[in-house]
Amino acid sequence: MNSHQVTLRRACRACKSRSSPSVDLSRLISTLHLRPTRTFHTSHPRSDPPSSDPVASKKSPAAAPNAKPMTPQERMKAAQRRAQEKLSEQRKEYEATVKQGGLAPSSAFGVELDSRAFRPTGLLAEEPFAKRNPTHMEQALNPRPEARLRWQRKMVIREIKHRGRLNKTVRIARTEREHVSRSHFFKTSMKKLAPLARQIAGKSIDEAILQMRFSNKKVSQDVRQHLIQARNEAIVIKGMGLGRAGSETADLHTDPSETPPLPHQTPLKTYKKGEAPDPTDIYIAQAWTNRGPYGQEPDYRARGRMYVMRPPHTGLTVLLKEEKTRTREKAEKQAKALKKRLGKSMWVHLPDRPVTAQRQHVLW
Repeated sequence: MNSHQVTLRRACRACKSRSSPSVDLSRLISTLHLRPTRTFHTSHPRSDPPSSDPVASKKSPAAAPNAKPMTPQERMKAAQRRAQEKLSEQRKEYEATVKQGGLAPSSAFGVELDSRAFRPTGLLAEEPFAKRNPTHMEQALNPRPEARLRWQRKMVIREIKHRGRLNKTVRIARTEREHVSRSHFFKTSMKKLAPLARQIAGKSIDEAILQMRFSNKKVSQDVRQHLIQARNEAIVIKGMGLGRAGSETADLHTDPSETPPLPHQTPLKTYKKGEAPDPTDIYIAQAWTNRGPYGQEPDYRARGRMYVMRPPHTGLTVLLKEEKTRTREKAEKQAKALKKRLGKSMWVHLPDRPVTAQRQHVLW
């Protein structure tokens, strides 16, 4: 046992005994001269495992024996570079996983808010139709290519023959709007729903909603909710009922020099006296019922017996149009009736010819 070990043992004994003063303990510790390196170990030294990547060991400056130490400026630049790389990786991962929202194609703010700065670029950007198989899509979208080419050729020839003039069906479809709305199945029968469908047919949408509001029928409230939904769909989707400001074809088919009709000059007699409808007002042209599936409900009887009832379900479909459509149909009906009365098929007592050789007195 050398002198250092003896001194350490004495210091340990002094620490255990509470009676020894702290001055003696300081004197014993000051006499120790410890070496910078330890000559003995209480446990095995911890060694790092050898690196399996030779490229990483070559790139790391600490692995090189004669590596030049980095200056504080170089360390600052390296830290900034690592931070930028980490931020770019996080940004790429966010762009690849998070789906950005968007606006409707018809939105007024779509052009201003359509920013491509947050969309992934490069290898992360995927084509929207990259995963689709054109061959499989063509079997569903274009199953008969030859027939489609013949139909397109027929349409082109028809346009050339008519010199660009539209027929009556196409002209009506382009100038008049309509909307079909089908409801879900109500828990009622066709016998109970058909009278309500006949009641609202031919009325304006607001008048029909008012009638269903004060009706004492149970299913009338479901019909009222469906009419409100159909009106909202017609306004938003088809642009119906927006008046002169929302009509796209009002300026093309009206003469500004023409005097608008007075309230009592409306061709429709179904409206109140002194009220003229707007050409874009919505009315219910047709309303019909749809038979739905039958349900199953238990019917408990006496003596523990039970029957199965089959309650019916019925839906309602309404066809909404604008008032200018009804005005046109009314005018066409009157013109057809007048043509029928004045046509060649009408029987007359005397031939329709001018009277000649008139005399002052009768000649018999």
